[in-house]
Amino acid sequence: MSFSPPPTPHSRAPKEDQRRFKTITSPCEWIEDYRPGGYHPIHLGDVFNSGQYKVIRKLGEGSYSTVWLGRDLCNDRYVALKFLVSDISRPTEVQILRHIKNLAPVESPKHITQLLDEFQHHGPNGIHSCLVFEPMGPSVNTMVEELPQFKPRKRGMNVRYPPPMAKSILKQSLLALEFLHDNGIAHGDFQPGNMLFTLHDIDSIPEDTIRQEEDVLARSISPPVQRLDGKEDKWAPRYLCMAQPLVPYTNYAEGFKIKLSDMGGAYFITDPPEKPVTPLGLRAPELILTGAVDKTLDIWSFGCLIFELITGHPLFCVPGSEYEDDDHLLSLTARLGPLPDELFHSWKTSSLYFTPERKLFNCQLGGVVEGGEPLVVEQTSMEELFDRAGPDLEREEAHNIKALVRSILQYDPAERPSPTEILANPWFRKIEVESSL
Repeated sequence: MSFSPPPTPHSRAPKEDQRRFKTITSPCEWIEDYRPGGYHPIHLGDVFNSGQYKVIRKLGEGSYSTVWLGRDLCNDRYVALKFLVSDISRPTEVQILRHIKNLAPVESPKHITQLLDEFQHHGPNGIHSCLVFEPMGPSVNTMVEELPQFKPRKRGMNVRYPPPMAKSILKQSLLALEFLHDNGIAHGDFQPGNMLFTLHDIDSIPEDTIRQEEDVLARSISPPVQRLDGKEDKWAPRYLCMAQPLVPYTNYAEGFKIKLSDMGGAYFITDPPEKPVTPLGLRAPELILTGAVDKTLDIWSFGCLIFELITGHPLFCVPGSEYEDDDHLLSLTARLGPLPDELFHSWKTSSLYFTPERKLFNCQLGGVVEGGEPLVVEQTSMEELFDRAGPDLEREEAHNIKALVRSILQYDPAERPSPTEILANPWFRKIEVESSL
């Protein structure tokens, strides 16, 4: 290994010719994001906040944070440690969490993961905010893969929640959304990855049982991190940890509970952000075309999630690309019908796909290539797509769900129902959840 010091890495995401490390194929965060402004390098066994919190397991990672299970050595309990990249301090997230807790100290813990503590940590990549939460189980996105009926996985298997589970998840998340909206908060990132299962009481479980092993062969950690130039790197960890959600300690059978997490994209309804962090496929058309932001963006996302959790397939699958907005808008018109005039006229590239009379003539993203022929694909409505997915429902219930989704996904935000109005829908009224929620 060379002992001459390497140059400080760029603070922005590096281009291909600026890569520092050998490729790591393990399912982890991108190693190149360990740089000034990026992630803080963490190893199993690290201790933070003057010896209070000991890292023992990785729970997950996102674009702006890594999340770890820690042992609170002062209070003899487990906690979740969310280390933010140093480029983001997220003061609004803490402000909102405090606001909710102060307004509704009894109701808040039923719906939202609880902030227990916060501190700052100085590291090689900057100053990182760390938020300390109650530990939670896997997300709704992750848990479906862990259900025993899908192990071993077989070809052609429909990996989706059984209808009773899906309905309970939907009602509990909607009750949480109602709670937020009633207290002046929009979530802004309302998606299955931010809906978490609660845990059994894990504080009595020995640390040796729950601790993650530093074992490459067991695919618990990645092979050693290595620079391309062979130098030692002080900005990155020695290895990356694979996320190990607390599936074995999660209550997912009858009577399970769901809470909303990650208020990093949340905002006060009276002070909306310029650019919400809503995932591509869950964005409302006015957000795509005009940038309009209000609390009904959460409602639109929820309408899409009803479809997704019941069928096991997203209503709008939008891979990121140069033409992602066009892709999404074409899907919208196919699934839900023509855009209203005001929105359509805001679609600057609509002439690549529609005639002046607004007749669809091409579905090739980016327009018809020179000398080529227009591409026209089958237009499948939301209802047809729902039926093709073959959810395990009686015909009448399937009809009611499709009608509910259609009533929520209104192009006019003013026509979208509130969480309270959706909860009053006969289909939702029949869904039973724990009374303590």
